[in-house]
Amino acid sequence: MSGHTLHSAMILLIVGNALAVLSDVVVKLMGSDAPIFQFIVIRTLITLLLLLPFYRQFNHRAPFAGFKVHLVRSLTALLGVFCMVVALTTLPLATANAVFYVAPLMVMVLAVVLFGEKLTPLSMFAVVSGFVGTLVILRPIEFNWGALAALGSALSLAVNAVLVRSLPKDQSTVHKLFVSHLLMMPLALLLFAWEWFFSAPGWRLDIVSYALSSGTLMLIYSLTVLLAYRTVDANQVTSAEYTGLIWAIVIGWIWFAEAPDIWFVIGSLMIVVPLVLLGIVQNNRSTAPAAYRPPSSS
Repeated sequence: MSGHTLHSAMILLIVGNALAVLSDVVVKLMGSDAPIFQFIVIRTLITLLLLLPFYRQFNHRAPFAGFKVHLVRSLTALLGVFCMVVALTTLPLATANAVFYVAPLMVMVLAVVLFGEKLTPLSMFAVVSGFVGTLVILRPIEFNWGALAALGSALSLAVNAVLVRSLPKDQSTVHKLFVSHLLMMPLALLLFAWEWFFSAPGWRLDIVSYALSSGTLMLIYSLTVLLAYRTVDANQVTSAEYTGLIWAIVIGWIWFAEAPDIWFVIGSLMIVVPLVLLGIVQNNRSTAPAAYRPPSSS
C-alpha cells in the first residue's frame, strides 16, 4: 500500500484517520485529572526517539535554519497539545474532533492576514459556514473550558500549518517534526516541574503507556499521510481526511456511549461539506492550489 494510486491513497488516509482518532481515544482514557505536562513531556521524548532512526533525512549542515519560526511553531504546538488534552478529556470525542476540523478554515483566514491571499466566494462561504457550524455544535450557552480548549487546539494547528511556509524548503518533514519537538522540551520540562510540585499528585506510571500509545499512533498517521500525498494530487483525496469525524462518531458512540444530537449533525455538516466542496472545485481547476488538509488533532 504505497499511495501511488488514487485507490490506495484513499485507503491510507481512511486508515490513518482511524489511527488518529484512536490516539484521541487514548488521550480521553487518561481522564480529566491526568497530569497533562507529564503526558506531554513523555510523549515528546518518545516522539523524538521514534524519529531518530530517520536521522539521514535531517539537514545536518544547518539543523536549526529558520530557528525563530521553528521556536514559534514549537511553543504553539505545546499550547495546542495542552488544549487538545483538555478538550478530549472534557468533551465528547466527536464534538472535540468536529471543532478540530475548524483548523483548515483558520488556515484560510491566517493566510489572508499573514500572506495577503484572497478568498474566493466559496472559500468565504466555507469560513463563515464553518464558524457558524462550530457555534451550532458548542452552543454558547454550553461554552466551557473544554470548548475553548478545542478552539485553542484548532488555532494552534492552523498557526503551525501556515508557518510551515516560512521554513527552509530544503528541510524534510521528519526534520521539521524533530526540531519542533526538540524545541518543545525545555518549556515542557519546566511546566512539568511546576505541575509536579504544585499540582499533580506525583508520578503516574500509567501515563507512560498512554504517551507511548498516543505518540506511536500519531507517527503512523503522519506516515500514512506522507505516503498518500507523495504522488497523488491532494485535491483528489482530501475528502478522505474527513472520515476522521465519522470514526470519532462511531468510536465515541460504541466506546463511550456518546450519541450525537441533531445540533452536532447540523454543525458538523456546516463545517465539513463546504470544505469537501472546496476540494472538488480545486480539483477541477488545473491551476488551483492544493486544498487545505485538516491537520490532526493530536
